[in-house]
Amino acid sequence: MSLPELERLADEIRDVLCHLVSARSAHFASNLGVVELAIALHQTFDFLHDRLIWDTGHQIYPHKLLTGRYDDFPSIRTKGGLMGYPNPVESDYDLFCTGHAGSSVATALGLASGDDLARRDENRWSVAVIGDGAFPSGVVHEAINNAKQLGRRLMVVLNDNEMSICPRVGGMADYLDRLRMNRGYIGLKDEIARMLSSVPVLGDPVERFLVQVKEAAKAGLSGGMMFEELGMRYFGPIDGHNIALLRKYLRMARQLDGPILLHVVTEKGHGFRPAAEDPVLFHAPPQFSRRDDEIVEMKQSSSRSYTHVARDAIGAAMRRDDRVTVMTAAMCQGNKLEPIREEFPQRFFDTGICEAHTVAFAAGHAKVGLKPIVDIYSTFLQRSFDHVFQEVALQDLPVTFMMDRSGLSGPDGPTHHGVFDVGYLRLFPNMVVMSPGDEHDLVEMLDFALEHDSPCGVRYPKAKAVRVARTDKQERAPIELGTSEVLRWGRDGTIVAYGPLLGECLAAAALLDKEGLDFGVVNARFVKPLDTDTMLRALRDTPLVVTVEEAALAGGFGSAVLEAANTAGVDTSHLRRLGIPDIYVEHGEREELLADLGLDAAGIAKACREGVHAEELAS
Repeated sequence: MSLPELERLADEIRDVLCHLVSARSAHFASNLGVVELAIALHQTFDFLHDRLIWDTGHQIYPHKLLTGRYDDFPSIRTKGGLMGYPNPVESDYDLFCTGHAGSSVATALGLASGDDLARRDENRWSVAVIGDGAFPSGVVHEAINNAKQLGRRLMVVLNDNEMSICPRVGGMADYLDRLRMNRGYIGLKDEIARMLSSVPVLGDPVERFLVQVKEAAKAGLSGGMMFEELGMRYFGPIDGHNIALLRKYLRMARQLDGPILLHVVTEKGHGFRPAAEDPVLFHAPPQFSRRDDEIVEMKQSSSRSYTHVARDAIGAAMRRDDRVTVMTAAMCQGNKLEPIREEFPQRFFDTGICEAHTVAFAAGHAKVGLKPIVDIYSTFLQRSFDHVFQEVALQDLPVTFMMDRSGLSGPDGPTHHGVFDVGYLRLFPNMVVMSPGDEHDLVEMLDFALEHDSPCGVRYPKAKAVRVARTDKQERAPIELGTSEVLRWGRDGTIVAYGPLLGECLAAAALLDKEGLDFGVVNARFVKPLDTDTMLRALRDTPLVVTVEEAALAGGFGSAVLEAANTAGVDTSHLRRLGIPDIYVEHGEREELLADLGLDAAGIAKACREGVHAEELAS
């Protein structure tokens, strides 16, 4: 395609993206920002032959449109449709299912090294596209440190838009800012490159002199010097919306032996004025209708989520106690912490996409007597597993982990479902792990955690916050360490709910009641320490026990009940466990996925009904 045709293609892609977001919430501003880059990459390389890794992957939409998925594009982020991230099941152009930041350089380097070992093709390139928000991640620099020896055909495209989800922070951000402003270096380096290209003989004294001039220019103007010292040839910064310039640099870089870092400057939300002016709001905006470059209407949700409840509880705790601090790993917007950041700028810390550092940093706060809260998505806390162990649990430090998006996160899919935290946190001595049955529990659990002298994890879902009604005479039980709340006992069985599926469990009990089956309901609250007395009483005194959790069954709450029963020598043949089976759950609305997994009221009631019939047959 000619350059004018490519530019028209870029306009068409942006129009498709705008049309999509008029139908559903999706990642938007980041995709608008990489349209020209995706086009230039696909025209320069053949990614059925070469390798391409999109870091984090939420900016994958232009790539999907360019690789044969236009007809299916309206289905993106819906159950059974295209995934909102790279997905090898969909296309040979997607090599990894990526949803976490920072891994692209390492995987691309592994591909390059593997291709060299397999001697498949001397000219095959591995390309990693990584944003400036993800670039400070520790694993990126571990890979760059390794690339000098292994990355002969490695190209890292640094997509610099001054953003991750929120404005980026830290020393690397400042360094990239200096590079971007250093336009004089770009022109001088271009001139040197043209001069060098005219020198035919390697080792010519003139060439050696020009190389020295080039290096002196870089040192004097500080452009890309850090990367060059680490063994990566640095090119840029260049305009990431100029297709002709992108093609020129990509083709030039292909003629060299890597590793190469191409620094591309883009604008998040480029081509749609409202998104460019407010890329934070338009990262993943609600549905909107537009007229040309104007927003006519934007749908706003009036529902209050568990994320809002957690945010407000954190704010209240910080007002009560100036020892409380809060830190997040580049998820200020996702965790709705903007008001906290504004009200408590000295006690709010955005550490960037560096979850391992965040947890170790929090341990330092706890060691000096502060009360740190790590407000983080469950799926991202996995990235700091060793630091939860070494720096927090092993030291028995009172760090509070507020784990947002625990359970099924909905349209983001398997990279973002927070279903593994129960299994990996309850492993650690000293750790307290709990989950609220409703929003009232969540507030009290945070207060409990901040007064507790050991590390605590509180898991809650990406869902509308609810308050579970009690009977008129029933008082809400306070949050006490390792103690559940018995809402009622039943003649035919007991449903034990761990977490916010408590409401579904009560609804299931109501359905069963209409059929003449009397089931009790227990709000477990804690998985560690487990309320062993109540669990064993349910197993001993009721003919059927059904545990319900929005988490992986392997190592989960139901497993904890089995372990406690085994230790006590109590029969568990009448125990049924409901939760996430040993699969990666695909994307879809949370309610759809819960129904598919039998974790809605109807599914829970069905499991209880079948359990009763099985017990009757057995007896």
